Amino acid sequence: MAFLYGLIYAIVFILLSLPLFKVYQLEGYKVKNFIKKISHFNFAFGDKNKINFTKRLKRCIFCDFLIIFIVFSLIFYFLNYFYVYIIMIFAGAMMLPCFLIISHFLCLPIEKLITNSYIKKAKIKLQNMPCKKIAITGSFGKTSTKNILFQILSQKYKVCATPKSYNTPMGICKTILENLTEKDDFFIVEMGARHEGDIAFLCKLVGADFGILTPVGNCHIETFKTLENVERTKFEICENVKSLMIISSKSASNRKLYEKCEKKKYLISDENSFAYANNIHFKDFKTHFDLHIDEKVISVSTNLLGKVNVDNIVLASALAYLLGVNLLDIKKGISELKSVPHRMELIKGFANVIDDSYNSNFVGFKEALNTIASFEGDKILVTPGMVELGDKQYEMNFKIGQEISKVCDYVIIMNKTNSSALTEGLLNKGFNRKNIFYASTRLEQKEILKKLVKKGDIVLFENDLPDNYN
Repeated sequence: MAFLYGLIYAIVFILLSLPLFKVYQLEGYKVKNFIKKISHFNFAFGDKNKINFTKRLKRCIFCDFLIIFIVFSLIFYFLNYFYVYIIMIFAGAMMLPCFLIISHFLCLPIEKLITNSYIKKAKIKLQNMPCKKIAITGSFGKTSTKNILFQILSQKYKVCATPKSYNTPMGICKTILENLTEKDDFFIVEMGARHEGDIAFLCKLVGADFGILTPVGNCHIETFKTLENVERTKFEICENVKSLMIISSKSASNRKLYEKCEKKKYLISDENSFAYANNIHFKDFKTHFDLHIDEKVISVSTNLLGKVNVDNIVLASALAYLLGVNLLDIKKGISELKSVPHRMELIKGFANVIDDSYNSNFVGFKEALNTIASFEGDKILVTPGMVELGDKQYEMNFKIGQEISKVCDYVIIMNKTNSSALTEGLLNKGFNRKNIFYASTRLEQKEILKKLVKKGDIVLFENDLPDNYN
C-alpha cells in the first residue's frame, strides 16, 4: 500500500507542480532565476504562455516524479499512520519547489551531454557545407535585420537562416541539422547573448565569415550588469568573423566598437557613409526613402514601418551589395518585405493596430511612438513597459512614460511590474490621469479598449510580458 500511496501522491504533486515547471521554463531553465521568481511569489498562472513539454522538460518532470514517488513511498512504508498521510499533504506541497530544484541538478549532467552531442553533430555537418556564414548580433534589431537580409539575398542566392528568434546554441544547431542543405549559398545566423563569451562561442561554432553589428545599448542589464560588459560581449563578433564587418552607426557604443575593430569594416547609416537612407517619409501605409550605397542611389518603398526598420534595411542592403546583389534586386527585395508578426506589424481594420509586442527596448519603443504620431485619429498605447534593465529599469520606464505623454491620447498599462514608473513619467509631463488605465489580464485590457476605440484610431501594442511577471 505504501507504494500505491506514493504513486498517488507523486501524480498529484506533479500536477500541482505544473505552474512551477512553467516558471522554470520561462526563466530559461535557469535555477537561480527560478528561485528568485518563486521567492517573490511570481507564479505563472496566466494564460499568455502555454507550458511547452519539450524533451528537456519531460526529462525534468520524470525525474521529479521519481523523487517524489521514492520519498513518499519510503515515508509511508516506515510510518504507516493516518496522521502521517495528512501531514505529508501539506509538507509535500511546501516542498514542491525543492523537488524541482533537486531534479534540475540531477538532470544537469544529462542535459550537458545531450547539448554537447548536439553541438558536435552540428559542427561536423557545418564543416561539410560549402555555404558562407553570416553572423548578426547587437542589442536591438537582430531578428528584423536577419529577416530583411534573407529576403534581399534570396533575390540572387539560395539562403538558409535561423527561424523566428532562434539565437541560442541549441536553436542554431537545430537549424543546422534540420534546415541547412548543400544547395545553400549563405547561412544567416542570429546570435543572442546573456553573458560574456556567448558571441565568441557562437561565432566559433558557426565559423562566421561576415558579421553585422546592429545598435548596441542597455539591454539584458540584469545579467550583464553594465553597458561596458554588453559592449565587450557584442565586440566578440568583430574579433571572430573571418572577413568583414558591417557596423551600424546608430549608437555611441557602435561608433566606439567600430574604431576598435581591426577587420575590414564599414560604418553604416551615417550621412555620406558607404550606405545610408534619407528623404524618409510615410505614405499609404508604406515607408518611402532614398537608399544610398557606394555613391549610388535608388528610391525604394517597403511595407515595414518606422525609421528603425529603415536602419535595418540599410544594414542588410549594404552587406547584400558587397556580396554581389545588384541595386535592382535589392530594390525588389525591399519592396517584397513583409512584417514579422509582433514586430511593428500593421493590422488594418476598424481601428488600425500596430503590433510591436515582441519589442522591449527604449530605442524601439520611442521609434514606435514616432511612427504612430504620423497616423490620424486618437493614439492608444497598450504596454507593460520594459524589463531586464537591472537598476535602470525604473529610470528607463519613467523616461519612456515622458515620451509617451508627447504622442498618445490614452494609455493602458499592463501588469504591476512597471506601473509606477510609467505612471509617474506620464504625469511628470502633464498627461491627463483620467486617460491612464490599468489592466492585469487580456480580458480587462479588451474591455477597456472596447470603451476607448473609435473608427480610424491607432492602437499600439508595445511589448508583452510573459506569465512569470506580475
